[in-house]
Amino acid sequence: MTVTQPDVTVIIGAYEAMPYLIECLASVEAQTIDPGRIEVIAVDDGSTDGTGECLEEFARRAPMPVTVIRQENSGGPSGPRNVGLGKAAGRYVFFLDADDRLGPEALERMVAMADANGTDVVLGRIEGVNRGAPKSMWGRTLERTDVFSSNIKFTLSAQKLFRRELLTRHHMRFDESLWTGEDALFTMEAYLRADGVSVIADYTCYYLVGRDDGKHVTKSGGHTLRFDSARALMRLIAEHVPAGERRDQLMVRPFTVTLLPQFGPKYAADSEKVRQHKLELAGPLMDAYWTPGIARRLKVEERLRLHLVAEQRPELLLSVVEFIKAKKQPTALLEKKGRHVYLAYPHFRDAAAGIPDSVYLAEPREARAYPGYREGGASSLLRRAARKARRVLRGVARPGGRAAAA
Repeated sequence: MTVTQPDVTVIIGAYEAMPYLIECLASVEAQTIDPGRIEVIAVDDGSTDGTGECLEEFARRAPMPVTVIRQENSGGPSGPRNVGLGKAAGRYVFFLDADDRLGPEALERMVAMADANGTDVVLGRIEGVNRGAPKSMWGRTLERTDVFSSNIKFTLSAQKLFRRELLTRHHMRFDESLWTGEDALFTMEAYLRADGVSVIADYTCYYLVGRDDGKHVTKSGGHTLRFDSARALMRLIAEHVPAGERRDQLMVRPFTVTLLPQFGPKYAADSEKVRQHKLELAGPLMDAYWTPGIARRLKVEERLRLHLVAEQRPELLLSVVEFIKAKKQPTALLEKKGRHVYLAYPHFRDAAAGIPDSVYLAEPREARAYPGYREGGASSLLRRAARKARRVLRGVARPGGRAAAA
């Protein structure tokens, strides 16, 4: 008897997932893809609320093969996902959280996209339900892209379609030593190793559900765990991408999404001991990975805070954070005939503080919001020079052109 390999294995790690699990499983059952093309591996991670029983009942009635594994609680999502990955037989795997749900056509569309384009990772549009969801990467459907040519670095959750052969070839598993951010590490590695990534932007494949009971993993964990996550992701990027523009481009993600919030409004309410600990944890990361190229890619207030973290200036940092927490707007100073916009956050041109003007200089994408700004500077001069050079070359190429006549 020939056993047909499933197209996709849906891996569900579940812990205390009731009643959200009911809609999650219903969304699997409602998939338009033929049930014979998928398998489900569900891992109950020591639940006591009926999650395991719900999974077993689903396995008895589901139209597709369902394997239920019940184990002692592992303490996080990595263990169950790794167990499921070890049992998977599909050409692709999809990690579905037990409190979320799929759009009906999600698996059919994602498998078709990967097959049509030979891509190793497929991102399906994500929509938040009672919680936020990433937005910047859904501008348009992309049949083939990569982590440098799109905004996919800003969605590093595990809810993607991955080609299992890619994961097997590189022995990829979720890091069970991390208590938060483990999916970011896994997904970024997959992006970096993938032979192409596809983005489905015109159909909501995944509904990210906010739990009312506060048990969602992103709400848990202290600041030390966040630094562990940032450190691991920065190290991974540095291992895979040589120093330079491309590395800086990716490093923006851990600096702004993971590290910077530790020095946001909550920092003002932290105890002196916690503030000091945060700066101690951040110091080695700033020394190792903070570059002018990353700073240039940030908004002024982001750059200013991280500059003060890098310089270990807690007394100046606190006043900046309090200014931002109070939702005050900085004065904009237009100089150099409107080509430079400086945003006068605290300590701007304060001789005692000694912060370089460049930290307060808005990059064009931020400066354009201010009336009177005239885009210019070195980048514009280079663009104008390039246009002039192209005109000269066209003149050389034309018989009788001015440049040719000269």
